[in-house]
Amino acid sequence: MKTHVIVASLALALSGCSAVGSMTSTVGGWFGSGPAKAKPAELVEFKPRASLVEAWKAETGDAGGYLLRPQAEGEDVLAAGGSRVVRVAVANGNTVWRTDTGVKLSAGAGAGQGLALAGGGKGELLALDLATGQQRWKVTLSSEVSGQLLTVADTVIARTGDGRIHGLAAADGSRKWLYTRTLPALNLRGSGGMVVLDDVLYAGFPGGKLVALNALNGAQLWEATVALPRGATELERVADVMGNPVVDAQQVCAVAYQGRVACFDRRTGAALWARDTSSNSGLAMDERTLYVTDDKDAVTAYDKASGRAGWRQDALARRQVTAPLALGAWVVVADGEGYVHVLSADDGSFVARAKVDSGVRTAPVDIGPGFAVQTTKGSVVAFRLK
Repeated sequence: MKTHVIVASLALALSGCSAVGSMTSTVGGWFGSGPAKAKPAELVEFKPRASLVEAWKAETGDAGGYLLRPQAEGEDVLAAGGSRVVRVAVANGNTVWRTDTGVKLSAGAGAGQGLALAGGGKGELLALDLATGQQRWKVTLSSEVSGQLLTVADTVIARTGDGRIHGLAAADGSRKWLYTRTLPALNLRGSGGMVVLDDVLYAGFPGGKLVALNALNGAQLWEATVALPRGATELERVADVMGNPVVDAQQVCAVAYQGRVACFDRRTGAALWARDTSSNSGLAMDERTLYVTDDKDAVTAYDKASGRAGWRQDALARRQVTAPLALGAWVVVADGEGYVHVLSADDGSFVARAKVDSGVRTAPVDIGPGFAVQTTKGSVVAFRLK
């Protein structure tokens, strides 16, 4: 997933943010001049060591520049794109229902509490009945809805592009709590991810901050620094936490653009370790290892207990590689040309590869069995890996 610079002070959108250009461009290129972006690395040849087979394909709608990602929910997958939300059976790819919301969707899909969730570019947050796809409720938040949509107990949690996290009643969308931070002048599309565990919400922010909130009432429990902004210009000082943080029973980890990958005690926020790196896509974690896609499109494995760097796969340079998915013996990423790459979790070597209809900007999703990716054209493609 390649990110886009957001210039809040120049925005015309209601959210207060607008996309200016790809991080693969030069500074001049962001504003309409400068050389073209570098050519993606040629794909290396290898002998496949696993079978990667397309299981099914479903359609939503064109992503329209938004970072949309499907979500597994029980035996189904939910996805949003264009103005549509779809529910698809994992077993065979059959469409359970498809709903046209009439809203240009910017976030989703999410699920929980019997709801399917999606957000819109003008602040719309929609809750559909998970069984039927019919609208339960719709509210308008303060600006463009972005990133992950979560449920915790009877609370729906959504983020907006103005630095706010909204806690809403799952029953009717009424406000339960609101958490607000002031954003720096520049921030990146793709920043501001969230993850929840044991009723604690961990959220990354522009400016390199990671906070823990009580997911039931929005109270801040602690704040930690993933990266410190550095440099003389606003552009040099961009240090946003990218993608969703990852969490286990002991620690929560996050990565920042022009910053670090860092892990913290998830209960106290105390720093455990950090390593200098820069990512504009995100990271993943399994029982032993933290996997990070950096801004040079290399995937690096770190020991999650010590932060010691292990293998590094750098053969996908300039291919706009997504955040990884840790999937047992494999690590899965996709790229801006629509190739899906399976790497060995042991040494980062290539195991399998497949092609979908267009680029992929967001991390693959575990749908058990297999995984799925969502393309910029709105296809949701499921794969089986053996």
